[in-house]
Amino acid sequence: MTPTKVIIMGAAGRDFHNFNVYFRDNENYRVVAFTATQIPNIEGRVYPPELAGRLYPQGVPIHPEEELADLIKKYDVDQVVFAYSDVPHSYVMSKASQVAAAGADFRLMGPKSTMLKSKKPVVAVTAVRTGVGKSQTTRRVCDILKAKGKRVVAVRHPMPYGDLARQACQRFADYGDLDAHRCTIEEREEYEPHIDRGVIVYAGVDYGKILAEAEKEADVIVWDGGNNDFSFYWADLYITLADPHRPGHELSYHPGETNLRLADVVVLNKVETADAQGINTVRANIARVNPGAVVVEAASPIFVEKGELIRGKKVLVVEDGPTLTHGEMLYGAGVIAARKYGAAELVDPRPFAVGTIVDTYRKYPHIGALLPAMGYGEEQIRDLEATINRSDAELVVIATPIDLRRVIKIEKPALRIRYELQEIGEPTLEQLLQKVL
Repeated sequence: MTPTKVIIMGAAGRDFHNFNVYFRDNENYRVVAFTATQIPNIEGRVYPPELAGRLYPQGVPIHPEEELADLIKKYDVDQVVFAYSDVPHSYVMSKASQVAAAGADFRLMGPKSTMLKSKKPVVAVTAVRTGVGKSQTTRRVCDILKAKGKRVVAVRHPMPYGDLARQACQRFADYGDLDAHRCTIEEREEYEPHIDRGVIVYAGVDYGKILAEAEKEADVIVWDGGNNDFSFYWADLYITLADPHRPGHELSYHPGETNLRLADVVVLNKVETADAQGINTVRANIARVNPGAVVVEAASPIFVEKGELIRGKKVLVVEDGPTLTHGEMLYGAGVIAARKYGAAELVDPRPFAVGTIVDTYRKYPHIGALLPAMGYGEEQIRDLEATINRSDAELVVIATPIDLRRVIKIEKPALRIRYELQEIGEPTLEQLLQKVL
């Protein structure tokens, strides 16, 4: 039989995982290319032979997604696999239409084809959208398990922006590991809070190899989901975050709705700052599509370092990058803190933006007068630093999961915002985790 020719559409995460677990050694298929979007500077590279396996001695080329229709025709492609996340359902079907018009089949791959089974108990933390509160929920789950005497390893959704072969299986136990792997701001935001709690983190490209290594030192594995993708591992307890600030998105984004339908537990987060109508809408949608799920109401209160310094100041707010960009949030914890503590003005960073930060505003015009902490590479990190220091702000409010002052030199007074998950009433996550314990 002639192998089915395939292109995988991705963003340096789900695409590589689907290839590794389903296509890599599958004689019935030939993956002729990946296409890439969302992540800067990934296209124009090659998925390396060391990871691609015996069927791909030259590796697999990675092209910009804009070339998709031409690639389908050039290689006479039979099937296109859509493998990235946090996009509206209408966007997915628009891509499906583009693929069909070019002559190929369109495919979405589900858990049966892509989830790996662990020898150890797994708790998965996922979400319906980026920026709902996965990170603080994952930290809360890890804290509970550690308090019960369990050895916990967090496995983070992939963010491989560098040398893919060297990033196949990464282990992070201290800050030295972050430096050794030349981690970006986005990676540090996810790894540092775990390291600070004494939780070892694994991430990379080959999640079969990662799972095998994590199992050697874990009693429980916590899947730390990213970009609202669904878990790479079968979970003994599947937790999904939902956001009453974006009611309706839980049923209109891919694969967020998949996460909602897979959930054993739905954490309805940020209820302390949401309106009643949004909360009721999300609750009704949960009941309609997953009536068996347990709903946990939670808050993500902010903790401000020297908040009194904000009062009366011109404040530049630096928010979590992905939350503002493809997460489409119009504000975050930094804005809430600035208003709560009486900032005189929120500085518009756009007039001071340089280089890749200008490009970010052009690509995501909805961001407005906030500064996303973009840091997918050294160039973006330098441009972020320059943008902050060029601004006329009197104070910088850092609302990212890490302290940016560890990564860039901020020449202005700055303070940091933190946020943690707090369940409201019962059931609590500790009670629900008894299934795993």
